[in-house]
Amino acid sequence: MDSKDIVFIDAAVCQDYLLQEFGDRDYSTLGKGEKDDVKVITTLIEFIKSGTIQPRKEVTDFEGPVGQQMISYLSYKTSQRLAKQTINEYEQHLFRFLCYLKESNVISIKSVNQLHIINYIKSIDPQTISLAHTSIRSLRDFFKYLYRKEIIDMDLSSMMPKDNYKAQANMPSTYTAEEIQKLISSVDRISAVGKRDYAIILLAARLGLRASDIANLKFENVLWEQSLIRLTQYKTGSMIELPILPEIGNSLVEYLKFGRLESEEPFVFLCARSPYNPIHTSVITQIVRNTFAKTEINTKYRKHGPHALRHSLAGRLLERQTILPVISEILGHENTESTRFYLRIDLTSLRQCVLEVPAVSPGFYAQKGGLFYE
Repeated sequence: MDSKDIVFIDAAVCQDYLLQEFGDRDYSTLGKGEKDDVKVITTLIEFIKSGTIQPRKEVTDFEGPVGQQMISYLSYKTSQRLAKQTINEYEQHLFRFLCYLKESNVISIKSVNQLHIINYIKSIDPQTISLAHTSIRSLRDFFKYLYRKEIIDMDLSSMMPKDNYKAQANMPSTYTAEEIQKLISSVDRISAVGKRDYAIILLAARLGLRASDIANLKFENVLWEQSLIRLTQYKTGSMIELPILPEIGNSLVEYLKFGRLESEEPFVFLCARSPYNPIHTSVITQIVRNTFAKTEINTKYRKHGPHALRHSLAGRLLERQTILPVISEILGHENTESTRFYLRIDLTSLRQCVLEVPAVSPGFYAQKGGLFYE
């Protein structure tokens, strides 16, 4: 709006912005950050048009005796001080099961049997295997609660169907050494903000520091005499020591001498605007994204935040045949199991595991009939 001298916002301004940023791209092809941007703007459009923001959570109504048992269970789970998101997940799964029981004319929790449970699980869209998995988990805990409270005579939790669902982490987004260097070189280091952003990107790209640890970096963590950065990681709570590489040391000195305003704050990186508070993790994420946007690096189907720089560092270490324990130490992982996640991007080593595909007889292609040829 500022660049186009737009003073007042309306739905048309929001829609024009979405069109400018994303064009006619399919929503399913957007990255997580891009999807979040779209959700924020569409929510803003909804508020401009209606004056309200409708809850995205499915509205639940726990009617009847079974519903009351579910309400008691949710109150019990709330008393255990579980996260609100976890309680909401239980609530949604129980409500869907309640709706199924109503359709099956089941009005008493004591009338529920294994067949009801199995048929309900079967009714869940087979394409959403994670939904079936979380439904089974929620219902199993619900029936355990009912049995412990002696509300039901049989422990139905032991009769829940088994599933072999295993959550698969997304493939890490990585960039080549040339792309990372292009990103770093694109930072305008003339301004004070540029000096700050340059140091931040170097810490993420060269040392693999998480955005949270960069934001929480204090002067006491920078041990100049030992050329070390020593800090307690925000995510794991474990200590990590990393070398102050020459280019990182020079960038920090340049920022502290010519870019950072005088402040009593113990944190190294400050916001560029008054009141010059310590920088937030989300700002660091935006710095990296904005820097990517200024380059010609293709980020399609790849995330382009600070974590992508961390993934890229792991990828380069694997290319150099660095052993997992060393990579774990550099990235601050508590054990090598977390580091194994990156083995999927080590294409050089994976190619060594390729098996020869046996040749297909020419007669296979000449045969007639069968479903393969219909």
